[in-house]
Amino acid sequence: MARVLLLFGGRSSEHEVSCSSAVSVYDALIESGHRVILVGIGRTGDWYLSDPSFRPFRAEGRQVELLVPKGSLLVGVDEIEFDVAFPVLHGPHGEDGSVQGALETCDVPYVGCGVLGGALAMDKDLTKQIVQSKGIATAAWIAVRRRDWDDDPVITIGEASRALGFPMFVKPSAQGSSVGISRVTNEGELKEAVDNAFRYDTKVIIEKAVSAREIEVGVLDGPVSSVPGEVIVADGWYTYDAKYQDDSSGFDAPARLSHEASKQVRDIAERVFDILGLSGLARVDFFYENGTRRFLFNEVNTLPGFTSISGFPKVWIASGLTYPELCSRLVQAAVTRYEERGGLATR
Repeated sequence: MARVLLLFGGRSSEHEVSCSSAVSVYDALIESGHRVILVGIGRTGDWYLSDPSFRPFRAEGRQVELLVPKGSLLVGVDEIEFDVAFPVLHGPHGEDGSVQGALETCDVPYVGCGVLGGALAMDKDLTKQIVQSKGIATAAWIAVRRRDWDDDPVITIGEASRALGFPMFVKPSAQGSSVGISRVTNEGELKEAVDNAFRYDTKVIIEKAVSAREIEVGVLDGPVSSVPGEVIVADGWYTYDAKYQDDSSGFDAPARLSHEASKQVRDIAERVFDILGLSGLARVDFFYENGTRRFLFNEVNTLPGFTSISGFPKVWIASGLTYPELCSRLVQAAVTRYEERGGLATR
């Protein structure tokens, strides 16, 4: 069994989500027989050797340093040995390729997507552009940069109103867990929503709201897809609170889809995984549009939520993998990819 460096916390607005996700991953790895070194990354970016007895985990304790490029993990003068890193980090400074780049520089095997795939998938605007260019349908959207918004927001409001119509959703381009997202029904709400989204990112997307069911598919290396799951929203839309802080919404796995529709969305999810050059794992999200009965690509998460109520583990459990088996499979896949890269020519 492997010695796993489990990284959690981080500098993003999804810090608390990561602290909760990591608990489930830690317990699953321990159950599978792995040794786990728990390291929390604080909001300031400092690393700490953390105590697993706190639930959710806390990014506090003795300070830890990862030496670059040697890859040694030091607590004071003591070195802690590990075999593979498992970054349970959501959002910027963790899921976007930044931590993965540091691990690559240190020649450390790690769970999840590489630098390029993580960076692309983090940016909703770029992801939608690439996926759409390959013939995969997506909800209509426009991207807004802060410089243009600050120069003249009225132009953007008019363009969005004409091109998309109301209602619409406003989202930071590089955030997850519904952080900074608003549903708007008029121009006054639109300005307030865009201002709010710019608190979290320098680029914002404004997206046409569609009448649809929300379908999620897990994908692992292969690519191989899970059965689809469906978010059951009790009221309005799938907010941060609905995802993590209450039980008003639900999640069905497998989703109630026909065999043909299930196969179709799984095939599209696997295509997206390949198109974006992803590896390790991803959750690919879709709208199943009412009326047209077509799947619209929404977004992809390369480190989706891993809490006990998160969709990604649930779709894999419904596909026949236990939670510990899923986590062990991800660790083994990380080692396999590392060995494959190590065999590539360097000149």
